[in-house]
Amino acid sequence: MRWQDLRRSSNVDDRRGMSGGGKVALGGLGVIIVVAIGLLTGQDPQEILSNLQGTQTEQAQNRPAGPRPDDKTADFVSAVLGSTEDVWSQIYQQNGATYEKPTLQIFENATQSGCGGASSAMGPFYCPADHQVYIDLSFCDELRERFNAPGDFAVAYVVAHEVGHHVQNLMGISGQLQEQRGRLSEAEYNKLSVKLELQADFLAGVWANHAQQMSNILEPGDLEAALKAANAIGDDKLQKESQGYVVPDAFTHGTSEQRMYWFKKGFETGDLSQGKYNDIQ
Repeated sequence: MRWQDLRRSSNVDDRRGMSGGGKVALGGLGVIIVVAIGLLTGQDPQEILSNLQGTQTEQAQNRPAGPRPDDKTADFVSAVLGSTEDVWSQIYQQNGATYEKPTLQIFENATQSGCGGASSAMGPFYCPADHQVYIDLSFCDELRERFNAPGDFAVAYVVAHEVGHHVQNLMGISGQLQEQRGRLSEAEYNKLSVKLELQADFLAGVWANHAQQMSNILEPGDLEAALKAANAIGDDKLQKESQGYVVPDAFTHGTSEQRMYWFKKGFETGDLSQGKYNDIQ
């Protein structure tokens, strides 16, 4: 993938080296402990808490300087995000609207999002509550080693898929689905969730189509890399690997075949009207 000349996004929040976003969060028990320490030592509890915050901030600031092994990957992700911003801004402008850009947070191990706590084990995700995409860069290694989907464009597909969820959120589709959660059985809700994920794959393909036209980003093998990633993270394939059998009613993201089909359709058409939510199946 030719990404070196792409514009880097300014909407990247790099939290690597910070624990849970870099701040101490105390629950009720934690507050009681701080107050107890203050009573025993004669210190102002607010001062104790301030010192705790300062210590953690200092630890984050004093982490080893210089290049990190994954700095190139962070730069790459920033370039992909910048490309999605340019593509979706252009599409929205053509439709007489303004694109609201998401923030992408890079974290290590665990973080706090507007949707609650998250760990790297969850993989990349989008939180509609705070309009942020979250990614632990170790997933890029996992994509290559565990899922056997190497190549920069495989990672770009994943980032574009999560940005696709942001576009769905802006369109009100995510909210409509959320309203159905308490009204449907788990199997019925999962079917709607699958449609949402497949549309996000389609939107990732739309991005790739327009990014190619705008910046000539594709090299031989790139499309195959994205399709290989889509194939590797299909529900049927993951279930088969983890438990030895497939349970279609438990699907939440779609089969490998479905994911490849919708990404490819988005890439081949570049036309939003070809992937309307109600038409996804």
